[in-house]
Amino acid sequence: MKRRNFCKLLAGGATAATLPIDSALARALSAKGFGRYAQDYAAFCATPERRRLFYALNGKTIMPEKLNEAQWKPTGWGEPPELPVPGGSWDGVPMEAPMSGLAGDGPYKANWDSLEQYECPEWYRDAKFGIWNHWSPQCVPEDGDWYARNMYISDQQQYRDQLAHYGHPSKFGYKDLCAQWTLLNWEPEQLMDLYSRAGARLFLALANHHDGFDTWDSKHHPWNAQNIGPHRDVIGTWSKLAKARGMRFGVTVHQARNWWWFQPSHGADATGPYAGVPYDGHLTLADGKGQWWEGYDPQQLYGAKHPFDALPDPSYVKNFYDRTRDLIDQHDPDLLYFDNALLPLGWGGMSVAAYYYNRNQARNGGKADCVLNVK
Repeated sequence: MKRRNFCKLLAGGATAATLPIDSALARALSAKGFGRYAQDYAAFCATPERRRLFYALNGKTIMPEKLNEAQWKPTGWGEPPELPVPGGSWDGVPMEAPMSGLAGDGPYKANWDSLEQYECPEWYRDAKFGIWNHWSPQCVPEDGDWYARNMYISDQQQYRDQLAHYGHPSKFGYKDLCAQWTLLNWEPEQLMDLYSRAGARLFLALANHHDGFDTWDSKHHPWNAQNIGPHRDVIGTWSKLAKARGMRFGVTVHQARNWWWFQPSHGADATGPYAGVPYDGHLTLADGKGQWWEGYDPQQLYGAKHPFDALPDPSYVKNFYDRTRDLIDQHDPDLLYFDNALLPLGWGGMSVAAYYYNRNQARNGGKADCVLNVK
């Protein structure tokens, strides 16, 4: 199957979920405030829990809701709901953006008809083999790439390992592991020379995982490798060295799942000596006074505590877009990979795709020379 036909197949799967919408329902959703971009994600995270407003699908109706501590439970893996919104949805997010201009300048628009006009460059056929460096603060305990979530779930082995090596997650949380990802013995030049001698034609680096930590000098997220841990731009270093050796360079972005993935950090043990003691996910910017993380809001790392069925807030989607666009602007990767079945978070992923193609095409003489992949 040709790539364009495959893209059409994916697009058909996404749009098949579109429900018929009448104008009255669309106006009603707008009146409720659903989908409206009212503040940035930092402001949303800084809003006290009792004042945060969320939206959830109740039957076939989207309704506002607030956090109910008595009923709260962490969100788990699940299929995104189909929303009764104009244009359809994906990942619980409308496909139509609440603002304009996100696609940048160029022929590509944030819709499937436009994105399907993309043609895969010839270099991708020959870029074999590739090496992927899946490296982030979760590597500190050497205990799996879901450590950051499972260290807050008491029946998981990583929780028991956390107690044995670092202490209870109410006292030592994932934010503290981020500070220990120092990379003191990192020798990237030697590694890249080794990869080059081995015949690698493509090198990929992890830009962020579901843990919400950016491994470059992120302009829209303070929890990043330039500010915390190694205090250096990891992605920028990899990019420079790979390109200098004639390799294509790519980045992998996994941040979209952070909305639900890190919710266990807001919980507490149900039994034992720490029963009812909140994990460090409850900490706020104000709690950092006098701590090593003073000036950083843990809510931006762990995500805002929300009801089990809460749909991603527009500020969260915009933050995903801003961070990924910043990654593109700073490092111009040849390949951009999303750890998702489709372009993630509705209008967020669609807008990133259009922007990526447009920017790359403008920088390459009017022809897109990049590749965008999904899982």
